[in-house]
Amino acid sequence: MFERLAELGIETVTVEHRPLFTVADSADLERELPGAHTKNLFLKDDKGALFLVVAQSTTKVDLKRLSRQLGAGRFSFGKPELLLEVLGVTPGSVTAFAVMNDDALRVRVVIDAALMAHDTINCHPLENTATTSIAREDLLRFMRAGGHQLTIETLSRVEDRPPP
Repeated sequence: MFERLAELGIETVTVEHRPLFTVADSADLERELPGAHTKNLFLKDDKGALFLVVAQSTTKVDLKRLSRQLGAGRFSFGKPELLLEVLGVTPGSVTAFAVMNDDALRVRVVIDAALMAHDTINCHPLENTATTSIAREDLLRFMRAGGHQLTIETLSRVEDRPPP
């Protein structure tokens, strides 16, 4: 991943830490590292389509609403075996950077509009034992470099969002 970033001329900063499996595990780190932090959902709809949802860690994602918004079938979380096969990561390490492993372009990437309001975005670098800070536009460029089309969607209603 870091080689691919360097090939694209993208600079990042990476901080190593204990394994973080959930957004709750990441709370302390979020206070220390500036920028938006992500949560990532690997989803499969009942039609067999695959989705990677890259959301701001504080965004409440309503899967029923999102499936209607995207014109998708009913969502469920993708099985760990499918996640490893398609994105090359295990549960707890799902990240926007994992699209680099989806050479077949099987995954539709959906990005939280709230995340795009931040200049710096923090993601796991394919493992949950580190966090990589990257400029918003560089993250988008990295994901597009592999051929993925990105969809930016409002994932939560205003009343769902935490107060500033």
